[in-house]
Amino acid sequence: MRLVKQFLAVAAIAFIGGQGIAAVQGNSWLTLIVGLVTAVLAVVVYAWVVRRTEHRAPTEVARTGAVARLFRGALIGAAMFAAVIANIAFLDGYHVHGLGSVTGALGLVGFMAAAAVTEELLFRGVLFRIIEERIGTWISLLLTGVVFGLMHLFNPDATLWGATAIAIEAGFMLAACYAATRNLWVPIGLHFGWNLAAGAIFSVVVSGNGESKGLLDATTSGQALVTGGDFGPEGSLYAVAAGVAMTVVFMGLAHRRGHIVPRRRRAAGEPAATATVSR
Repeated sequence: MRLVKQFLAVAAIAFIGGQGIAAVQGNSWLTLIVGLVTAVLAVVVYAWVVRRTEHRAPTEVARTGAVARLFRGALIGAAMFAAVIANIAFLDGYHVHGLGSVTGALGLVGFMAAAAVTEELLFRGVLFRIIEERIGTWISLLLTGVVFGLMHLFNPDATLWGATAIAIEAGFMLAACYAATRNLWVPIGLHFGWNLAAGAIFSVVVSGNGESKGLLDATTSGQALVTGGDFGPEGSLYAVAAGVAMTVVFMGLAHRRGHIVPRRRRAAGEPAATATVSR
């Protein structure tokens, strides 16, 4: 029940924020403002509903150290995507034609902030965290990662391969990042940094959502497995490889820090609904 309540509360903010961003589409400054407000409000609502449903402090979104963790995650995400673009460019698949739009990039900052925060709260803060308590870290990572990938099938230029790539490089990696850090700020920052680099800086298609107008005027061309095709570089084998590598790194950290939750075993005759787990 708490999973449903928490998911619906954050999803409501995501929906309202999405409608607000759609309403001001074309106005970069208003998109920036609405996106940032949506992001902040989503965290506030998540913290409130966790307190109400779990009767505990939402330490995974604690304000202490939040800025540093966000910044650290954003650096990792941006560096990862820059490495992907560098590899695509090395194979002549990414071309810069000049400067793009500063105001367009500002609007994308708001859009990406809202997307990163709401998606991480929903998929890592609610789904992964609560499901993990019952079935353990590894299976929860697999299941929620697949669901995260399938969600991207609803994007305009989505493909089955693109959704699969997102599941592997983002769904698995971001869950692993949460498992390693046990806070949501680093995965939020990583998600934001990745998307920001893709859309606001390198101006490529993000998750099949059409062309982005960022700081660079750029295009991609070539084999889809190299460039990602219409889905964008996230459908590139380079992006998948980067995501797999970081998933391994984060899960290694989680194991070393003792953060791996084993699959819960019920005592003989114990009902599934009342079994408990120590963490």
